Amino acid sequence: MDKLVAKKYNLMLRGISQRTLEEHYKLYNRYVDKTNEIREKLKTADRSKANASYSEYRELKLEETYNLDGVKLHELYFENLGGPGGTPDDIIASMITLDFGSFENWKQDFIACGMASRGWTVLCFDPIDLKLHNYLQDLHNHGIVSRSVPLLVLDTYEHAYFIDYGTDKKSYINAFMDNIKWEEVNRRVTSWIYMHPF
Repeated sequence: MDKLVAKKYNLMLRGISQRTLEEHYKLYNRYVDKTNEIREKLKTADRSKANASYSEYRELKLEETYNLDGVKLHELYFENLGGPGGTPDDIIASMITLDFGSFENWKQDFIACGMASRGWTVLCFDPIDLKLHNYLQDLHNHGIVSRSVPLLVLDTYEHAYFIDYGTDKKSYINAFMDNIKWEEVNRRVTSWIYMHPF
């Protein structure tokens, strides 16, 4: 298995400070490091003692998903930031209107999901029902809907907003909405459709 390498991000956002972003990048880098460390330990873990109640192998496998999802979700989060926010265009705008009735309906639901979430809020495309859904995840590896395609990712852990907003999560979510890079969300949709034509 290849060693993960942390991506470099240099975002300049409205309403989210450089200090918050720098601390957030450090946290993301730790998830990369821990994923690599766990994978290294898994090479020599004693699989013969694997046990559902407790075993070193079980703990490593659990923490592998937690840390690897921490890497992937943070990359999706950073990469869908840096845009002008506002309303989307292209295919994602049509999909949102089709599945939520209007952009405002979707936005209201996405923000409510963010307020209710302890970890992540994710706009996903479900390739089974062919619809968009807003989901929340309380942990990196808890709440994921299998086969769903993440299109827009919002980090709702306290580390994403506490430096700038204290306990005012709603203001942070509004700042996130003002920085969405809809171009990236559209790219995610079109690349999935290109690879999985109906």
